[in-house]
Amino acid sequence: MGASAIPVIVMSVLWGVVGIVLPFLVPKGQNRGIIQLVLMLTGATCWLFWLCCYMAQMNPLIGPKIENKTLLLMAREWGNPVQ
Repeated sequence: MGASAIPVIVMSVLWGVVGIVLPFLVPKGQNRGIIQLVLMLTGATCWLFWLCCYMAQMNPLIGPKIENKTLLLMAREWGNPVQ
């Protein structure tokens, strides 16, 4: 399984709009700077979180492949013999 360019592009555009375009559309007011900062941080952190989750699925952590004889030996030694 490999990375596909389409999801990366779509999500980058989506969070790019939130973090880059929307801060320019905030109406003038007393808290404009704070709202712009919140939108930029939201876009950056949500994109980074999504990217980490997407990349983690490319090489999932899978346990070692154990032969049946080894598994039976481990079960016997650990006090859970298999009948």
